[in-house]
Amino acid sequence: MSLPPTLMAMLEPAPLAALGALLCSGLLLTVDRRGHGPLYALGPLVVLVPLAAAVAGRVPFAHTTVALLVALVIAILARDRDELLQNECAIKLLWVMSASLVLSGAGEELLILVTGTPRVLEQWGVLAIAIDAPYLWSVALPLSLLAGMVMLGGAPFNFWTADVLQGARPWAAPLAVAALQVTGAAWIAHRLEGIEVLPAANAICSGLLGVGAATALVVGAATLMVQRRPERRVGTLVSLHGGLALALLLVGRRAGEPDWFAAWAAHQALAITGASVLARFLPVAAGPADRGGALFRRHPWTGLAGWLATASLAGVPGTPGAWLWLRVARALATSGHLALLLALLLAWLAAFAAVMRQAREALGVHHSTPAPARSVPWQARLTLWIAALGLLAQIALGWTKR
Repeated sequence: MSLPPTLMAMLEPAPLAALGALLCSGLLLTVDRRGHGPLYALGPLVVLVPLAAAVAGRVPFAHTTVALLVALVIAILARDRDELLQNECAIKLLWVMSASLVLSGAGEELLILVTGTPRVLEQWGVLAIAIDAPYLWSVALPLSLLAGMVMLGGAPFNFWTADVLQGARPWAAPLAVAALQVTGAAWIAHRLEGIEVLPAANAICSGLLGVGAATALVVGAATLMVQRRPERRVGTLVSLHGGLALALLLVGRRAGEPDWFAAWAAHQALAITGASVLARFLPVAAGPADRGGALFRRHPWTGLAGWLATASLAGVPGTPGAWLWLRVARALATSGHLALLLALLLAWLAAFAAVMRQAREALGVHHSTPAPARSVPWQARLTLWIAALGLLAQIALGWTKR
């Protein structure tokens, strides 16, 4: 039985998923600031609202807005002087994001200089009429896309996704990564708007996106096979989805995939939240015969709910993430990008093998010693269930198939 069209229009994927991720951040904040008053504990939640709004697509796209969003993420990471890992993440984001924004800004200024207009749609029309400085705009165009590719987190920029998910506080990391990734995809989509009117520019962008997607998938797959820490594995899985977004930006418009962005953003918000929280409670396995983590030994069903998010990032069949991987593969096959399709297959095999290995390490082997006496906080367990139920709702409502 299908839902009424009016109700389906109200159930927009990205805003609901962003709201769920924000709720999970609030729950994790109460754990992180246990013993303080509710106003002090939930105060940073106000700072996270713009990140959730960016994931939901409710922030007007402008270069100033993007810069402020990046600055907000860096400020969240740098606020605690005693958190060395967070400060290291803030420094890395500062230099890589600021450098990419400056270079992309320079590229856009060059395009404005050549065309005489700041509007993207008008720029392609001017360049199509008379190309007076082909070398100038052919250099400026890739530069203008650089910031979006960095924010998507695909290799060789995949280090920041793993660093943030490992070093940042659990209440801040998922929303920060999801917001930056969604903003990166929106940046590139904005720059590609109407580019079909200029075949020369379209060819340059297609080549750049194809190389970027292939690099993100192949290098990400190779990195994933050697990762030992669960948080960094999740970060590398997230970077693979940056490669998926680049592939869809390359071929999705011509392969009948107009509505992929909302479904992808909704999936990222919930899958990153569940997978990153689960990774905090998984052991770093030293061998094949280790005992499992406390979460799976004390709360096996909750651990299974958290594993659903990690499995969805890896595209395990039956999860909403599998539909995203399949959607990209179908678009690549339809458009004839067979080399990129092969890279996608290799990345999926590596992701599937990594998530199964992580599941084995989480479950461990049977051991006679009792489970740890200290329980996993109920807020963290509820977060895993919210993310899992949100992902199951995506399947039930058909968001990934839109």
